[in-house]
Amino acid sequence: MMDKANILVVDDEPLNVELLKVLLQSRSYHVLTAAGGAEALEIIRKEKVDMVLLDVMMPLMDGFEVTRKIRSDEKTKGLPVVLITALKETEDRIEGIEAGCDDFISKPFDKNEVMARVKTLLQLNFYRSQLNEKEKFEILINRMSGGMLVCDGNLNI
Repeated sequence: MMDKANILVVDDEPLNVELLKVLLQSRSYHVLTAAGGAEALEIIRKEKVDMVLLDVMMPLMDGFEVTRKIRSDEKTKGLPVVLITALKETEDRIEGIEAGCDDFISKPFDKNEVMARVKTLLQLNFYRSQLNEKEKFEILINRMSGGMLVCDGNLNI
């Protein structure tokens, strides 16, 4: 279900990226990395990404702006985004929430907290996607005027 999820780690500090990469890979997650916001958005457009762990304080494009861009794209608006930040001010947290982040992790981060938040958000996103698929299926069934054939993976009826 959430095993082997693709998690994008975005931070302009290589040591932070490496720490998160080692931690996530130790739990069998596949890790993609980016050193900045533009690179992160490019990866999200090209690769299957299940979650983004995103530093707030980056040059050129900060984590708030990256989050806003993710939320403004129809294809990525539901992608879980966790902001990792040393910012402690309430105004900064509010800006992150208004940008559309799903959660925060404070620096310096605790590895158990990171893993708990990653696992929880991946589970929530999985269940959300299952509900969306169920709704699509129900709409399809309700619009059908005739019968229905059910086939297995080999197209056997």
